[in-house]
Amino acid sequence: MPNSELMPIGVFAQRSGLTSSALRFYADSGLLPPAEVDPVTGYRHYGADQLARATTLRRLREIAMPLAAVEAVLGAGAEEAARLLDEHLARIEGDAAAARRKAAVIRAALGGDVPGLLIAALKGPVLADAVEQVLTATAHEPGMAVLAGLHVEANDEAIALTATDRYRLSTRTLVPARPAERTWAGTVDGGDLRAAVADVRRSALVRVEAVPHGIRLRMSGREDRHCRILPEEFPDHRLMLASLDEVTTRATVPKDLLLRALEEHPGEHVALHVTEHGVGVRPPDDEHPGIPLPATVTGEDLRIRFGVTTLYPAVSTAIGPDVMLDLRGHDRPVTIRSADRGDLTTLAMPIGFDHSA
Repeated sequence: MPNSELMPIGVFAQRSGLTSSALRFYADSGLLPPAEVDPVTGYRHYGADQLARATTLRRLREIAMPLAAVEAVLGAGAEEAARLLDEHLARIEGDAAAARRKAAVIRAALGGDVPGLLIAALKGPVLADAVEQVLTATAHEPGMAVLAGLHVEANDEAIALTATDRYRLSTRTLVPARPAERTWAGTVDGGDLRAAVADVRRSALVRVEAVPHGIRLRMSGREDRHCRILPEEFPDHRLMLASLDEVTTRATVPKDLLLRALEEHPGEHVALHVTEHGVGVRPPDDEHPGIPLPATVTGEDLRIRFGVTTLYPAVSTAIGPDVMLDLRGHDRPVTIRSADRGDLTTLAMPIGFDHSA
């Protein structure tokens, strides 16, 4: 290879994101040997065509993949490499879940099983369903861990679960079998809750207790599950709910038909055309009526556009056979809930582009 196509180890380190010492280690281990070694000085040079391999190697090591597995991935075809990567991620997730369970046991031992403040006692299947429904409105955003959490507010009458990804806000209110001992609020790590859902669902009654730095889920015949509290402040969702405009259009649509229309819709954005005759699901910039759905509609005609990834989960988690859409304008939040059970409510933000039809 001509010297003009080679770069010294320092330059290659900069471009690949690997340190010079790491490059020497990977060269000695056979994973990334240099393209050329000067026989007199011992200086190592790398080719530009080695950058892709070096970058992949670095990324695999950043997710704690062992050297033997890295070598297997680098030497495999695309399909086999993807399978090996999935296997590694499954091991990491399994190890993390096991570590969380062990940490909960250690925490209880260190704290001498500190008495918890009762937040609520709830039927396990009901709590599990509520957690799964509301957590669909979470998101993993760098620097905003609170968006991956579930906000819990408890008082002597009810316990409210709320989550938001900034495009959706879902909230569900449950009436506990035993109420909170006093008012309590906190944002719980969504991953910890997801990991506990299977045990919660299989428990007739779950005692939810506030403990230092988290909540504890107590279930008869099962190990306690500890879920961490996130320190970041949860967005002021109550102010958002209180500042909503008046509803100008209300449409009640069969949930299954609306979901099917969204599943069949080819694009990432969808428009709902709401008139006294029903709801049309169609491409956002197309005058074609699209898929007509039967609906009970009151108020003004309206055309409103959504991202499918925002609207679909908001509709799919609604409880019951019919979903009610409370519309406030083409660029205002839409309230989506069951037509006959209002204990799960979702706000979905449209993509404003048009005025009423």
